[in-house]
Amino acid sequence: MDQKRTRVTRKDVAREAGVSETIVSYVINNNRYVDKEKKKRVLEAVSRLGYRPNPIARALKGKRLNHILFITDQSITEHFSLLLGELEKKAYDLGYIISLCGNRNTPQFVSDIISRCYDGVIISSISFPEEYIRQLIGAGIPVVLLVNRDYHGIQGAARIDSGLYEGTLQSIRYLYETGCRNIIYIDRFSSNGHFSTKNDLRYRAFTEELQRLGLSDTPQENVITGCRDQEEIALQVEAWLNRRPVDAILGRNDELACIAMQKAQSLGYRVPEDIQVIGFDNSTLSRLCTPTVTTMEIQRPAIAEAAVRMLQSMIEDRTLPPPASFPTRLILRESTRQAPTPQP
Repeated sequence: MDQKRTRVTRKDVAREAGVSETIVSYVINNNRYVDKEKKKRVLEAVSRLGYRPNPIARALKGKRLNHILFITDQSITEHFSLLLGELEKKAYDLGYIISLCGNRNTPQFVSDIISRCYDGVIISSISFPEEYIRQLIGAGIPVVLLVNRDYHGIQGAARIDSGLYEGTLQSIRYLYETGCRNIIYIDRFSSNGHFSTKNDLRYRAFTEELQRLGLSDTPQENVITGCRDQEEIALQVEAWLNRRPVDAILGRNDELACIAMQKAQSLGYRVPEDIQVIGFDNSTLSRLCTPTVTTMEIQRPAIAEAAVRMLQSMIEDRTLPPPASFPTRLILRESTRQAPTPQP
């Protein structure tokens, strides 16, 4: 469908509400007093017609706002805080400012993004619907995806592979080389029911690698998931350890790895002698736990610079940059045993 021909204008809203375009402008911009009844009619017409202010007209009369939005699922974690810090530095150096926003997962949220004239959007979310991403792209907003799930259905967005799939494979292979055969994976907890599926790259890597190594015919059964909070994670780990053998725990992130490790220790298991533990993100927590936690490090500075430069290319040159990839690095600490040295 040709969006330019079907775009709802202020003239359409004025006609629908039975007022002048000037009145519509006052209501939309909220900069003049408007009679309550007229204001109500305008707002109802805006909702009924699906009107969105013209981004170009609002963006300083055709000039860019130099404002980037970063959408995440969990905006308060250390990983995203550090990543945002790197993004902010890179963006500022190139003349942009960046804002962090937790995913709202509603049509209104997408509408607000389009209406507020952001120059570009960076998305790192496993739950933000693909349809919403397509709406942003269709509205002409440059989008960079930090790939943590399968995005094969999306066209027109730049992509950055931050190494989640390969990093998870490397973690499992290291555990396997040190003799582990009963490995469990700790998935994210969510009060909103947002849990991992085969679409998620870390979950996919875990289940596929367990099958490749012949460790499980039904590897999804080795995943602890569906928990609403940290307490449920700990209870599920305890229940698992009480009914099945476990010699390794792989956490989706360092926090989950530490929760599981502490529960195992409280039940009398020694780390790493009885159970080895690996996390993800190389957070401060992984260095403060006892024992310190082996973890997979993501190249945050390089990823941040690539994301901002990709957006700059899309905003200023209107060109879609090629995908970028940044491998992870395994940081060995006290929660794992030393892998045997390969024989020549």
